[in-house]
Formats: sequence, C-alpha cells, structure tokens
Amino acid sequence: MSSFMFETSPSYQHAREPPNPTFYSESSNLQFYSSGNDPQYYDSRPSLEGNMVSGATGAPQSGFGGTIQQPMGWLSAFSSVGLEGEPPLLEELGINFSHIRAKALTVLNPLQRIDERIMDDADMAGPIIFCFCFGMFLLLSGRSQFGYIYGIALLGSASIYLLLNLMSPSGIDAYRTASVLGYCLLPMVGVGALSVTLKLNSTLGYLLSSISVLWCTYSASSIFVTVLRMSDQRLLVAYPVGLLYGCFALFSVFDIGAAA
Repeated sequence: MSSFMFETSPSYQHAREPPNPTFYSESSNLQFYSSGNDPQYYDSRPSLEGNMVSGATGAPQSGFGGTIQQPMGWLSAFSSVGLEGEPPLLEELGINFSHIRAKALTVLNPLQRIDERIMDDADMAGPIIFCFCFGMFLLLSGRSQFGYIYGIALLGSASIYLLLNLMSPSGIDAYRTASVLGYCLLPMVGVGALSVTLKLNSTLGYLLSSISVLWCTYSASSIFVTVLRMSDQRLLVAYPVGLLYGCFALFSVFDIGAAA
C-alpha cells in the first residue's frame, strides 16, 4: 500500500529543472522596439524639412511635401512685412509714411487744388512728429517749451473743433480737426529750425514768424473749407486758426518760460 502511494505520487522534479537557455533567445516577438542600430528605423524618420531621409546615405526620399519656414526673429515685427499672419507694426500703429508725405506736400503747396478726400484717412502720427520736432528745435535754441506747445495744441484743437461744428451743418470730428491743425504746423517747424542758428527776436524774426503764421493759416483754412464745403465762410474759419498759430509763433520768437 505504501509502495503504491509512493509510486503514484506526482513528481515535481520538472519544476526544479534549470531554465532552458534557448527560451529567451527564441522569443524575439517580445522585443517591441527595434535596436538603435537598425537602419530601417532611421529610414522611416521624417526630417525637419518634411522629407523622408535615410540614415545610411542621407539622400532625401519623396514622402511628405512642404517645408518649414525659418523664423526671421523679433526684428521682423518692425519691418514692412511683419510676422507671419500678423500685420506690420507700423500699420497697427496707424503710421503710413506715404500718406504723411502727401499731406505734408499739400501743406507746403497750399496754392494747388486740394482733394476733398484728403482727410478721409486722418492720422495723428504726422502731427505728433511735427510738434515734437518743433519742441526739439526750440530746445536746441535754448528754450524748453514742450509743455506750452502741447497745452496750446490741445486747447486750440478743442476750440477750433467747437467752432467748426457750430458753423458747419455737416460737422467734423475732433480727431480730424487735430490732424489738420497738426499737419499745417509744418511751416512753423521750419521757423523753429531757423531759431537754432538765428536770433528771431529781431525784425527778420518778426517777418519770418508773420509769414509762417499766414502760411499755416491759409493751408489749414483751405483744407477745412474744402472738406466741409464752407467756401463762403473762409474768413470766419481763418481768423481763429490764425490766432492759434500766432501763439506758436510767439514760442519761436520769445522765451515764454523765462518771461513767466
């Protein structure tokens, strides 16, 4: 009985046998990733240009089309082209040098025929540049008048805007009023440039200042009359405009800060 039990008992010797050395070598299907030295792995990788390149030969293969455009850097934002998908910086700021040049030439030649649509694209870039240049020329001549220039410009633009809307049935907005007055300041900027080398507190200075006041007044009144169709009221428009530019002429001739 006991010998039968020993004979029929299961044998566990196969569980203690050492593992077969060929077991892991034959199960190659467990390797999910190919070796790093496999040339086919590099042949299937797309390059940065969008082409299929070979790791062994480096020759491009036709796979994906198109190329990646190299960035131009942050300096491209200040160019005339701008960043890809974005408008140029000058366009976002409302600065158009061709329009500034056209309006400046209109002011410098007031005898020519003025287009009625000249102020359809009103901007403040030109007036700000002219006011800044006028203040810089006065500063180079020994007179710092920046506060007076911007203060008179703001007060004068508001006054002219109010008068024009009372006189004209169509009316005009404050932005265009300030734009016209700022562009027509250009002859006064020339007088300010002369004050750097010449002493305008003399007969020559009074003459040049008077000519610049008449020039600025004629240009501004011509633009206002043309845009608002107020040809019968030109003198009424020119009178307050002339008083405004007369204040700027005083800055060119006299040292307002020292007198105050």
